[in-house]
Amino acid sequence: MTSDANTPPRVTTPHEGKLHTGWDADAPIDAPLRLHKTTVAHAWCDYNGHMSESSYLLVVGDNADTFFRFFGIDELYRAKGGSLYTAETHLHHLRECDEGDQLRFTLQVLGVDRKRVHIVHEVLDDESGRPVAAAEQMLLHVDMAAGKVAPLPDHLYERLKAIESAHAVLPVPDYVGHVMGLPPRKPTD
Repeated sequence: MTSDANTPPRVTTPHEGKLHTGWDADAPIDAPLRLHKTTVAHAWCDYNGHMSESSYLLVVGDNADTFFRFFGIDELYRAKGGSLYTAETHLHHLRECDEGDQLRFTLQVLGVDRKRVHIVHEVLDDESGRPVAAAEQMLLHVDMAAGKVAPLPDHLYERLKAIESAHAVLPVPDYVGHVMGLPPRKPTD
């Protein structure tokens, strides 16, 4: 978080201020991407002594921000009026995390069209490699000045399609697309 004397603190990402380093269309693309690591901070833990549910979303957001910078959405891009907004997130809590745990992340692009990006994150315990959480997200490209969803510019669309193509060899995780709910009620006699 950052602030000055007149502004209350706001949430920042670990890579805020770092610019996109360039895109090499001939470079191999990892499947899945492995772009981010973090350590569970004391401030992320709740009264049960474990990482709180909101903190899982926070670290997934940090992974998404790292991904954005990887393919070209950074402060310069946003200053020109474009960004990606999260439309929907399905977060799966699989194991508890404690303060000091080392986490690493993967990211898989499941689908891309001119206005949407469908991704899935896995949060892994860095020591054991076991999944501790997973998150599926639908992202929308927006024109912030117009306040509406807008097509991705060609260069970003082509980069995302290249990542999607590289990730097509990966299986789609079984939790993708799940609808939350209780089993249907049985009629009572």
